[in-house]
Amino acid sequence: MKTSRRQFIRNSALAVSGTGLISLPAVEAIAGQRRYVSPNAKLQIGVIGCNGMGWSDLRSHLLQSDVQCVALADVDQSVLDKRSVDVEKMQGTRPQLFKDYRKMLENKTLDAVIIGTPDHWHCMALIDSLSAGKHVYCEKPLANSIEECNLMLAAAKRYNKIIQIGQWQRSGSHYEKAIDYVRSGKLGNIRLVKVWAYQGWMMPVPVKPDSAPPAGVDYDMWLGPAPKRPFNPNRFHFNFRWFWDYAGGLMTDWGVHEIDIALYAMNAKAPKSVMASGGKLAYPDDASETPDTLQAVYEYDGFNMLWEHATGIDGGNYGRTEGIAFIGNNATLVLDRGGWALHPETETKNGIKVYKVDDVPDQARNGDYLNEHTKNFVQAIKDNNPAMLKCGIETGSIAAINAHMGNIAYKTGRKVYWDAAAGNFKNDPQANTIMKANYHNGWKLPVM
Repeated sequence: MKTSRRQFIRNSALAVSGTGLISLPAVEAIAGQRRYVSPNAKLQIGVIGCNGMGWSDLRSHLLQSDVQCVALADVDQSVLDKRSVDVEKMQGTRPQLFKDYRKMLENKTLDAVIIGTPDHWHCMALIDSLSAGKHVYCEKPLANSIEECNLMLAAAKRYNKIIQIGQWQRSGSHYEKAIDYVRSGKLGNIRLVKVWAYQGWMMPVPVKPDSAPPAGVDYDMWLGPAPKRPFNPNRFHFNFRWFWDYAGGLMTDWGVHEIDIALYAMNAKAPKSVMASGGKLAYPDDASETPDTLQAVYEYDGFNMLWEHATGIDGGNYGRTEGIAFIGNNATLVLDRGGWALHPETETKNGIKVYKVDDVPDQARNGDYLNEHTKNFVQAIKDNNPAMLKCGIETGSIAAINAHMGNIAYKTGRKVYWDAAAGNFKNDPQANTIMKANYHNGWKLPVM
């Protein structure tokens, strides 16, 4: 039996909204689950950017008895105050608080840092943390430009620390089984891989006037290297994702998760070409900048990959709001956060229609993959073994760079061609300019 729509909706409730937020237990519930050990055995961890996924990541880390949060850094004092109380409920002690993460990094006893800032801060925060001798768990996408991704890779090689990227689907057991099936050859020749995110929960972002920053917010520090602009509530906290200054919209926010699994299963890294079309077709007059509707076609050796996203619609491919479909001559394997299913092709033998491959029962999700992902990070630090990471920085860079290529093709309005050896676009000055990072307000791009 194939998964019913009702079963799918129940399974999909494991994923929250379009940013990949995980459904975690309440702080009070977590406090009762923690097992305390000697403080000397604990990994001393800090957080840069304590809202949204930064907080979800910290909660997951603190489920481990050998992790202790000793410091929080955030430009918003109200966030610091709230998270300080939350952390105390979970571990019994309050962390130190910092408005400037660079002061936090001066703490010599700090072992590792979680980076949960908006995307435009990932590069600076990661390289500063590495240079201060810290291991890093960095939220996805790795960076807000291809140039920053390359700089972060260079920094990782230079400082030789443990770096996990928050593409937690890599720690999912049902994803691993699906990838094994794809690589088994049973699907036959795979000519097309579809990846998509249809996000019905996303309503228009209402236009709001500029205003003074909220009390306790260091807005200049929040902007950092982004262009100087008056404060606007639409650009702050969660909605930063829909503005080019700070992020890449659904293409990078959701795309890195799905593209990562698709390319990993297909043993592919860089496309030969990309073309994209879309725009603000659902909500043309709302405040956001990034496209609410987009299709991007990637050409790899032997197959194409089609990315699709749309806001305000849940009716995605195969009845799934998000997912990946590996379309082969013998069968199609459809995979999402709830599980995976096989859709065999048929053929006629002796007048009887039969499946080309044996069908398999639908496979369901098993466990909380964010927790598995953070456990993997902590264990890799203990073992001093980056090879055991489920999603190291190179993996994160592949997903982010491919996602940024989709946005670059959209912005140029034409097909762009990638030169993997040179690390840039072929005969395309405009595309090569867009792949660069442009820092402002006196902030300088790190030099490796």
